[in-house]
Amino acid sequence: MPLELLRPAWGAPASVVAAVSTRAGGVSQAPFQHLNLGRGSGDADEAVAENRRRFEAAVGVRSVWLQQVHGAAVAVLAGQGAGAPTVADAAVTAQPGLGCTVLVADCLPVLFCAAGGLAVGAAHAGWRGLAAGVLEHTVQTLQRLAGCDGNAIEAWLGPCIGPRHFEVGADVLAAFGADPADPSPEHFRRRDCADGQARWLADLPQLARERLRAAGLQRVGGGHWCTVQDSARFFSFRRDGRCGRMAATVAIAA
Repeated sequence: MPLELLRPAWGAPASVVAAVSTRAGGVSQAPFQHLNLGRGSGDADEAVAENRRRFEAAVGVRSVWLQQVHGAAVAVLAGQGAGAPTVADAAVTAQPGLGCTVLVADCLPVLFCAAGGLAVGAAHAGWRGLAAGVLEHTVQTLQRLAGCDGNAIEAWLGPCIGPRHFEVGADVLAAFGADPADPSPEHFRRRDCADGQARWLADLPQLARERLRAAGLQRVGGGHWCTVQDSARFFSFRRDGRCGRMAATVAIAA
């Protein structure tokens, strides 16, 4: 099975390389088949290492793999070696050849490019990180690194759990400052459980888009794939539980 990559349709210059992996093209066995790029998921270390080698070769850059904790910390990459992973849920860089890379399996990957490709970044935005401000922190760090305003930064949303499948409780609404008695229908749609327990369907991409626009971004694309719905193409923790991880990466070509 050949390796398949999703490429952003955005206005980044040719000097910027960006891609999101799918399940295709790796060596992992069930339930991680095939291109599992996440360590610590229960998959064999040798399989993950080979999958990462194939992914990096296909994209053409060296990925810097983060230790993600569903937070809002942003790492600035500048010549990182092969030491312990940096604890962060986003990364930015102005150094060519370093891939800002995040792992996902329902959470939303967001790729960034400052005007002219002066700096790039990637963020892992699950609902906890999104509510904590990981996207805003990434934009602010990119602004400092590239010396630009938010309207000079473009963002692209990759595959994540879609609004037909992301069932949440009142705690998630509270994290976004939404009133469970009167939430915004654009963000949360009421769908109670059969036993009457109050639940809502959340639109993760829409929540991200609004936060990015509030941060000054005028160009925000992507966000049209559902990881739960497309089981042949994407890993989904909500759907499968034990599963692999996909990677989203962006870099300035060396």
